[in-house]
Amino acid sequence: MKIFGFAGWSGSGKTTLIEKLIPLFVAHGVRVSLIKHAHHNFEVDKPGKDSYRHRHAGCSEVLVSSSRRWVLMHELRGAEEPSLEQHLERISRCDLLLVEGYKRERIPKLEVCRGAVGEGLLHPHDENIVAIASDRKLDTALPQFDVDDAPGIADFVLRHVGLA
Repeated sequence: MKIFGFAGWSGSGKTTLIEKLIPLFVAHGVRVSLIKHAHHNFEVDKPGKDSYRHRHAGCSEVLVSSSRRWVLMHELRGAEEPSLEQHLERISRCDLLLVEGYKRERIPKLEVCRGAVGEGLLHPHDENIVAIASDRKLDTALPQFDVDDAPGIADFVLRHVGLA
């Protein structure tokens, strides 16, 4: 399983870019999965649904299954957040695992940055950033892509991880 990450400040466009890349990877016959690091209070469940009620009643885990999909929700209930490494043990094998967020992990990453976000770059301080996608030209020796060049970025990622 090849792993490639996407890092950048909130609002930089990581999710939008990844959403454009996934169909391009799939079109190359690559089986893709994703692990996303979210804000601490995210919800995938809806109030009033049975699974939400069971979780809020105190279940540590709730697994919901149907003929089309299944999902496992695990409540930490004060326990430490699992590491990316621990999540890698849980996810089914695939050809390419995309990782969104997890800025500090030691995996190859593409930094996504936009001038409007107003934050500094991550790559001068992170040796695991191997390329940058931006809405402006940056002064760096790293490979650079326009943030809207999904085909170019997809090709780079596939070549970088050895799937092209």
